[in-house]
Amino acid sequence: MNPVLKLLIEGGSLSPAQMAQVAGMSEAEINQHLEQLKKDKIFLGWRPVLDLSREAAAAATVRAVIEVRITPERGGGFNRHAERISRFDEVESCYLMSGGYDLLVFVKGASLQKVASFVSEKLSTIEGVLSTATHFQLRCYKDQGYLLEQGEPEGTRLTVAP
Repeated sequence: MNPVLKLLIEGGSLSPAQMAQVAGMSEAEINQHLEQLKKDKIFLGWRPVLDLSREAAAAATVRAVIEVRITPERGGGFNRHAERISRFDEVESCYLMSGGYDLLVFVKGASLQKVASFVSEKLSTIEGVLSTATHFQLRCYKDQGYLLEQGEPEGTRLTVAP
């Protein structure tokens, strides 16, 4: 595996200078690898991890996860439907899944009504969509490996009264 790609996967928050030190390479070599990974469309960009619950405007955004069952197409399977659904501005991520549904779609909207409108007017009306099940995100505790809000330290025991 490309050593820079390995560092991106295992230590994604490292700067190119830190990667160079860990990999025993020059920073210029690291930057060359990063450029090649971008050119090959493997490395698509850096993404910060944000705790948006502390920002009032961003916290007002509603996020939902939608389980979508679709009819696969001959010769294309689920790909055409997944690509079409992924093009909607409301869709943040779309995954093909195994199990009781076919696609797992992460969406965001300005309100519960906007997300519900997206599901009822855009998503569920696509030919081949058999059903949807929408789950609204209430709170995020961990995102991309980062704990967002530190509660009690581990090992702290609850008080037990008789």
